[in-house]
Amino acid sequence: MKPWHFWLIGLVIFVVLFLYDQNNRIVISKHRVKDIKVPSAFNGFKILHLSDLHNKSFGKNQTQLLNKIHKLNPDIILITGDLIDRRRTDFKPVLNLLKGFHSIPVYYVPGNHEAWSDCYAQLKDILINHGVEVLEDEERCIVRDDQKLFLYGLKDPGFYTKDDHKLKSRYQLDVHLKTWKPGGFSMLLSHRPEYFDVYASHAIDIIFSGHAHGGQIRFPFIGAILAPHQGFFPKYSAGMYQINTSRLFLSRGLGNSLFPFRIFNQPELILVSLESN
Repeated sequence: MKPWHFWLIGLVIFVVLFLYDQNNRIVISKHRVKDIKVPSAFNGFKILHLSDLHNKSFGKNQTQLLNKIHKLNPDIILITGDLIDRRRTDFKPVLNLLKGFHSIPVYYVPGNHEAWSDCYAQLKDILINHGVEVLEDEERCIVRDDQKLFLYGLKDPGFYTKDDHKLKSRYQLDVHLKTWKPGGFSMLLSHRPEYFDVYASHAIDIIFSGHAHGGQIRFPFIGAILAPHQGFFPKYSAGMYQINTSRLFLSRGLGNSLFPFRIFNQPELILVSLESN
């Protein structure tokens, strides 16, 4: 065997191991939100945010993912859509995840893949049967010691505008948010981050979104390369963003859709801890 053959084999092994690590090693991003509006009963309240599973499994029966979640010991779990992929829907990864949540309260909003899938009604039944609160343009109150947090969930615009018309989407989201009058610290679940300015115009305290997949490929000093519905070098790709008093926590997601690989962009769970001032 010629020397360059060894180099080629070594390169192939390195690429395979690198891609496996990039697409399977879950990272935890932790944030703290300190706000005078956070009720004292919710001081230290831990919110786990996950998004964009796209049918992916992490270990047998989701053990790798569930172990990460339970070590964080969250008070609630928020899911911002795309649990399934419309091109290759598989309910088993979702079922394994739901079974492993045990008694943790879970709140979910559907994403664009649910909107475009013929299987959303079946998925919705599965979620409800496992105790998940499915929010479709509606509010829930989270109560602790007679104090409340106000949570609203928006359906993806794909349920209303099949052509992804941005003006129609902005209008529809704005109409729903105008009907919401939270009586205290407010949290919003909405799959798409590109409408952050719409959410912030309603002075919502924290927003949770996904959809951007972290830009799929990220490079140092450059950042995200491409995100759905934002195009190249997206404005919102991952992390925390702020407009006035509104904060957006944007998950890089867990799985992949059309493009099968993540590069410098590992799957992510977000943990947000609330602090009363």
